[in-house]
Amino acid sequence: MTRHEAQDDAGAGTDTGAGRGTDSGTDTAPAGPAGRRARALKAAGLTLAAVLVAGAATAGWAYWHLNGNIKSVDIDNALGDNRPARAVTTPSASGSASASPLPTGAVNILVLGSDSRSGKENQELGGGDSTGARSDTAMVVHVDAGRTTATVVSVPRDTLVTRPACPLPGGGSTGVAYGVMFNTAYSVGGPVCAVKTVEAMTDVRMDHYVEVDFSGFAKLVDALGGVTVTTGEDIDDDDSHLHLAAGTHRLDGTRALALARTRHGIGDGSDLGRIGLQQNLVKALLRQIASTDLLTSPTRLYTVADAVTGSLTTDTGLDSLAELTDLARSLEGLSATGLTTVTMPVVAAPSDPNRVVAQEPAASALWKSLR
Repeated sequence: MTRHEAQDDAGAGTDTGAGRGTDSGTDTAPAGPAGRRARALKAAGLTLAAVLVAGAATAGWAYWHLNGNIKSVDIDNALGDNRPARAVTTPSASGSASASPLPTGAVNILVLGSDSRSGKENQELGGGDSTGARSDTAMVVHVDAGRTTATVVSVPRDTLVTRPACPLPGGGSTGVAYGVMFNTAYSVGGPVCAVKTVEAMTDVRMDHYVEVDFSGFAKLVDALGGVTVTTGEDIDDDDSHLHLAAGTHRLDGTRALALARTRHGIGDGSDLGRIGLQQNLVKALLRQIASTDLLTSPTRLYTVADAVTGSLTTDTGLDSLAELTDLARSLEGLSATGLTTVTMPVVAAPSDPNRVVAQEPAASALWKSLR
């Protein structure tokens, strides 16, 4: 309400014969109950307007902040056209006429867990004291057409592979390397080389890339209020700092991260035991997200969104809040019961019993089923 409008309202009130205000320029209103109601309504209107303006400003800042959290890599441009073909998809009929329809076609996403050794937060969470980051977790997520079921294939980091030549950000490329550990691809060439190595192994096009920083993963679990997991055996791993008796436990972010890192306290101490824990943890997270009504708590919703976006590096096709939201909405029908988790079939490497190689023809048959 402008000052001129306020003065007009005050003048209209004087027609009742009640006392007038002064000519000082202040707002006036009729005396008595009617005047009090008018002043109350006016105050309420101004308050509501202030709240709406503040809310819009806050929402704008929040969107800007969350959008700015996301880091990205232009993988498509770096790799060019020398890649497996994209799956052919048909347009979706979902969504309203005024909005773009949500995608429903099959999609393949390479998800890496980046165990960073740099930064105070990562070191406090057990990341070690060396620099850089390692892809300690690698999962190829294949979402079926319709997006209500999915298969998560874990690739052991100790798998010996042929690493193709990969372009480097500063120009040039890495050389082809034979019989090297799978996770060296990320170490020498970052996300671009990780994607190219997976595509060379599988002949499956990775439509998207998502890298989750482990410190951000811990924040996400805390933002969700923890996660409930069940272990079938005692875990006693001094390296990951996790000690759990067999049974069901509610874990905070730090202990959930320790579970994701655990390998020496279970099974034969190999990476295969850790993969089983990670797959159970993924399902537990899906159940926790499904059971948490974030829409009833804007504060918690923002905290979760901040944790998610702050921990991600994506390809340029997912590097905005709008694109991530569309992907999430397209997966609303996917639950933990619709998720199948498997590990790429492997056998001990003939050259090194501490390493593994793909078991054929089972591994090739698995990748063929995802094309």
